[in-house]
Amino acid sequence: MLALGARLAARGHEVTFETWTRWREHVEAEGMRFVAAPEYPVFPTLERPLKPYEAVTRATSQTRRAVGEVKPDVVVHDILTLAPAMAAELEGIPAATLIPHLHPSSEPGFPPYAFGARLPRTAGGRRLWRALGRAVDAGLRKGRDELNGARAQLGLPPVERLHGGLSTQLCLVGTFPQLEYPRSWPAHVRIVGPLVWEPPYRDVQPPPGQGPLVLIAPSTAQDPEHRLLEAALRGLAREHVRVLATTNRKPLRRAVMVAPNTRLVDWISYGRAMRRSALVVCHAGHGTLARALECGCPVVAVPHSGDMAENAARADWAGVGVRLPWRLMGPATLRLAVRHALATPSLARRAAALAEWAASHDGATRAAELVEELAVSRGRVPA
Repeated sequence: MLALGARLAARGHEVTFETWTRWREHVEAEGMRFVAAPEYPVFPTLERPLKPYEAVTRATSQTRRAVGEVKPDVVVHDILTLAPAMAAELEGIPAATLIPHLHPSSEPGFPPYAFGARLPRTAGGRRLWRALGRAVDAGLRKGRDELNGARAQLGLPPVERLHGGLSTQLCLVGTFPQLEYPRSWPAHVRIVGPLVWEPPYRDVQPPPGQGPLVLIAPSTAQDPEHRLLEAALRGLAREHVRVLATTNRKPLRRAVMVAPNTRLVDWISYGRAMRRSALVVCHAGHGTLARALECGCPVVAVPHSGDMAENAARADWAGVGVRLPWRLMGPATLRLAVRHALATPSLARRAAALAEWAASHDGATRAAELVEELAVSRGRVPA
């Protein structure tokens, strides 16, 4: 979202950015006006637990005031922030959804999103996933009912579609089209490519030597015990590689041995480090995965939780990475996965092809153009 907002501001638009206070410095540095978003902890509040759609209902009232004051030509909301979408609907303003990862919907015969299964290659596999899809749809219907309950409290009509929080005017999917399973997309769904942004940071030099550089890029949100980092430091200590690793400012639970071929730091610019790396070892969060591929770097994906298993499956399917299941991850298995990835030239060639695609298909620019088109199509002059 920061990448999109910054690009719109650079194109001469007045951009108001509503988010949590900790991002204010970055928002204003990119030439945007900051507005503090409602920060309701869902589980729990001091008084009582606050259910997700209760938080959405409360936040919508506050966000609607901000939308009414700004009177924007378009509202763009993240897939997980429904309050701006409903505030825009209440104010009669066009709204677009930014999906900063793979599209979460599945087609009949596709494995359900976030299962981490590859596209089936046989009719039997497609039948299996179709049967399981009915149970998945039941969960989506329950979510739709909860959303409609919140919409009713706000005076909005119910929605029939299962992914009711997604815009039917414009959905911007911020991923590589090469990672999406082939399907026919609705006209309002546009895969624009990754929208890449990171806070500015100084250059960090890798360890000296001649071996290929392997970047250990853990999730900033998951694996607080640093299991992946510790396994990588131990497993690659004697390999003919150079290892650059970061803790992402999360404290280590115990002292770790740092081998002569390794440099361990607290923070790093992934964009700078990945461009000189031969391989990235990560948890397969979409931001890290997309940044690596945008830099032409294949991955060893060790998914931890959430949608990481799905991202790892897509990297495997697209031929840009090696998957290592979390339950099997250890120093020995990680070492074997790194050896296999470095010894498979097709991974690097395919990652380089995605980087070449990204160089000529800037996601933030294309997303900004589509937001402008949405404003024009609704009879508004973009500001």
